[in-house]
Amino acid sequence: MKQAGREEVIVVGGGAVGLASALALSLLGRQVRLLERGRIGAATSHGNCGTITPSHAPPLAAPGVPWRALRWMLDPRAPLYVRTRLDPGLWRWLLQFAARCNARDWLQATRARAALLNDSRARLAGWVQAHGLQCEFEARGLDYVFGDARNFERHARECAGLDALGIATHGIDGAQYARDNPAFHDRIAGAIHFPGDAQLRPDRYTAELARVLRARGVVIEEQVAVTGFDADDRGVRVQAGTRRMDAAALVLATGPWSPAWARALGLRVPIQAGKGYSLTWSRPAMVPQRPVVLKDHSVFAIAWQDSLRLGGTMEFAGQDARLHPLRLQALQHAADHYLRQPRGEVLQEQWCGWRPMSVDDVPLIGRAPAHRHVWLAAGHGMLGISMSAGTGQLLADLVCGQAPSIDPFPYRPERFP
Repeated sequence: MKQAGREEVIVVGGGAVGLASALALSLLGRQVRLLERGRIGAATSHGNCGTITPSHAPPLAAPGVPWRALRWMLDPRAPLYVRTRLDPGLWRWLLQFAARCNARDWLQATRARAALLNDSRARLAGWVQAHGLQCEFEARGLDYVFGDARNFERHARECAGLDALGIATHGIDGAQYARDNPAFHDRIAGAIHFPGDAQLRPDRYTAELARVLRARGVVIEEQVAVTGFDADDRGVRVQAGTRRMDAAALVLATGPWSPAWARALGLRVPIQAGKGYSLTWSRPAMVPQRPVVLKDHSVFAIAWQDSLRLGGTMEFAGQDARLHPLRLQALQHAADHYLRQPRGEVLQEQWCGWRPMSVDDVPLIGRAPAHRHVWLAAGHGMLGISMSAGTGQLLADLVCGQAPSIDPFPYRPERFP
């Protein structure tokens, strides 16, 4: 029975993962209060490209990446850019990341990411239907498009392994792809189609989750900074501004700000904030039929009802929140190379934001070992939208003590020595 004045669960973080966790907890009968330091969906989730991507099960930490990264470090337009600076935490993270760029760790991470992505993809479609989420959800799949024949051949060789993990692929000849997709110039070496992927508009997705939560009686408070908490055997006391709130459980879905909370929990959480960029144009007359990744440049292009968004790049630059023109130019240059109409008449938004990158590229979902009433959902990298529904359900299953939707072992927060 709920104690007077005690919230059952407090969720900290109003991005896609926090909102999805709140919804899953509410659907399991928990009373929930969600606290967000800014505005709902306005931080990491906002500039996302909105792709739901089981195709992205392979992690960034892959064999050969360190050597490519060394070349990229010299080029501020490269897909992965590390701004050279004195930052022991970053260099320690990079060394740990490089150590995981081997076949064994790659396969282990791929399996973990595939399980969560596949569950999230199916669950999200169910939520869209059950709750009437008006977020431009469509299940058209996604394409990797290549201009470099060797790059296409390398990725095509990996398709059998993805198929074995339940991620369907279909290779397409470059000339055929150009004929079938008139939005593209005729300079394509090949494409790989992922029929199981989907898309949505992230700002509308987070707004719709908030709408459903409020309709279910979940209290959402914006512009509320949580500054600390105390946990004991009975529950958690959360400090938010001048208020202290009691809860039976606390969920920290704080994205790139999670390492500071982890230290308070006595956890070693190797997460670095990588900066991603996006450009949003008004929708041109000719757009790709479905989301695409221009793989030679690692740039996404996705069209919505009234917009075209270009997104990508990963920049490790500390807490520098500035928009750097060279990074934005790299996005536009890739689109200009492939698309006949790579921009609309109006530039609607230039954006950059933080991506919480765990060192093994697998999120941390589970209980904080030293605090039985505190839970963590963090480290989703560039896949917070894609993994949100699956993460929310797994977290809710664990908090409520019911059989988890997927095996929670690969995501345990205490896995790092």
